[in-house]
Amino acid sequence: MAGRRITMADVARQAGVSRTAVSFVLGNRHDMRISAQTRERVMLAAQELGYRPNLTARGLRTSVTGTIGLVSDTIATTPFAGEVIHGALDSATTRGQVLFIAETEGDPATEAEVVAGLLDRQVDGLVYATMYTREVTPPPSLRGRPLVFLNCLVEGFGAPTVIPDEHAAGRTAARALLEAGHRDGVHVLGGHHVTARTPAGALAGHERMQGILEAFDEAGACPPVVTECAWEPDEGYEHLRAILRSNTGDRLPTALICCNDRLALGAYQALQEAGLSVPDNMSVVSFDDSFLSSWLRPPLSSVALPHYDLGRTAVELLLAGDLAPVTHRIPMPLRTRSSIAPRS
Repeated sequence: MAGRRITMADVARQAGVSRTAVSFVLGNRHDMRISAQTRERVMLAAQELGYRPNLTARGLRTSVTGTIGLVSDTIATTPFAGEVIHGALDSATTRGQVLFIAETEGDPATEAEVVAGLLDRQVDGLVYATMYTREVTPPPSLRGRPLVFLNCLVEGFGAPTVIPDEHAAGRTAARALLEAGHRDGVHVLGGHHVTARTPAGALAGHERMQGILEAFDEAGACPPVVTECAWEPDEGYEHLRAILRSNTGDRLPTALICCNDRLALGAYQALQEAGLSVPDNMSVVSFDDSFLSSWLRPPLSSVALPHYDLGRTAVELLLAGDLAPVTHRIPMPLRTRSSIAPRS
């Protein structure tokens, strides 16, 4: 029978049973009395013939296609967040679902077209994702659909949201230094991400800083000095150079919290240029746990963005039908390496 699709009728002939019996067995239905021996014959015949269900026909009958869509701005083509896709794919595949992945580069027209295309293909639900945690306005066509928002916040859609727990991450980074005895002389590079392009700051920056400041306050420690800047290597380099020039001797910072690993990369360069070392002269902790953190020397302690768990959780909620408008905050663990030393 090579060259054509194996049908239920073929399985019925091979097993010597009716087509109706085959339909009930392969559809995993138990509302008809079918003996265990008959079920075994049907399953064996299906396996021998290489039967695969016609999902298109099944979708027409049941309005369930076994497919879901993931629409993002730049996640799929960004090396830092590829694990989001990995987590979503693993969750979908484990449950026998096909995941369609579409990227829009943040263009509203492309986004509307992509969403319409997925809806035309009758996907059973969608995950709407963004690379950076931020507030978004999704296409109106998503209203009333089975939907989960991933790494973004939306008002008025009545759907669940999955985001990293940035507030707890700030507390985690601060506690790593406090537990090492750094109760004063701590500086924060990056802050709320207040820049000329982002005068209101970034959501991740606000939440990380809130957690950092709370942890220092609860410990009765001196609040850290905060330097607002863009979260890029050159900013980390230039701003730490300025801090080192204006703070010498006993006023030299003892520890540094970088709001992402790119800032830490620049900070490491500034310290090396000044003849200082990590962690002997300055302890450093960061956020994101990108590939940079393990390649820096010494390796950088960094609070990890839970990319894989974000993707996995979003798809699990969607497929479970757990679509109450609740914000699910995914923990961000600290990857402890050798950039933090006890304060002498």
